[in-house]
Amino acid sequence: MSHSTTGKTLNLKLRVWRQKDNASRGEFRDYALVGISTEMSFLEMLDILNEQLLQQGEEPVNFDHDCREGICGTCSLMINGQAHGPDNGTTTCQLHMRRFHDGQMITIEPWRAKAFPVIRDLVVDRSAFDRIIQAGGYVSVRTGQAPEANSVPISKNDQESALDAAVCIGCGACVASCKNASAMLFVAAKVSHLAQLPQGAPERAARVLGMVGQMDSEEFGNCTNTSECEAACPAGVSVTHIARLNREYAKALYGSPLGLKGELLTSSGTGGD
Repeated sequence: MSHSTTGKTLNLKLRVWRQKDNASRGEFRDYALVGISTEMSFLEMLDILNEQLLQQGEEPVNFDHDCREGICGTCSLMINGQAHGPDNGTTTCQLHMRRFHDGQMITIEPWRAKAFPVIRDLVVDRSAFDRIIQAGGYVSVRTGQAPEANSVPISKNDQESALDAAVCIGCGACVASCKNASAMLFVAAKVSHLAQLPQGAPERAARVLGMVGQMDSEEFGNCTNTSECEAACPAGVSVTHIARLNREYAKALYGSPLGLKGELLTSSGTGGD
């Protein structure tokens, strides 16, 4: 594999987390790279490190990646203690080496959360997010082809707010950056997106109860409103969606037949068959 080295180059020191599997004890190992172009992406730099390790007969560093365009949410690295690195609104794959300086030590480690166990090196298991989505992050309405834009009137504010939530790529940076490893911003984005659109109305109560319940069962931490998740989110999802999640949850829990209201009606003999 050839890599462009035009323009300015850097000599770097890398401190990378290496771990055989979740049952094994991990450790940081130091590596040196010479002549890294500032035009390269961060993942291209890791590609070069792996080529160097293979030439030396060593095991390459395992890390997640897919689209390398900042939209799939696959890349997931803590870089010098920051989720996705020093740039705001940027995924690891869109981070470029011009953000670092010659001779710098770069520490690279995986997401740290009980709900995201390490699989190998920098790769973590984020299937907890998949199970949260399966618990309610969908609509049952038969959508078919795209409808006429004006056939279902939705206010401009609701449209924009729903789309602001829909940009979540599910990378897990919010969890990794939170001191409590909370998944509230991720769940809030999914709930808030569908709660503001008519297509999401049929499962509205079941969705929030199911997703929050699954989030708790995955042992993510609690939200304590430090907003670090919003600062780390490469898609810029706002913590205002967490406030909407809390409102949706309260309405479903206390005002829905699926929540405590339903339990009280059933226990009193007025809500059952």
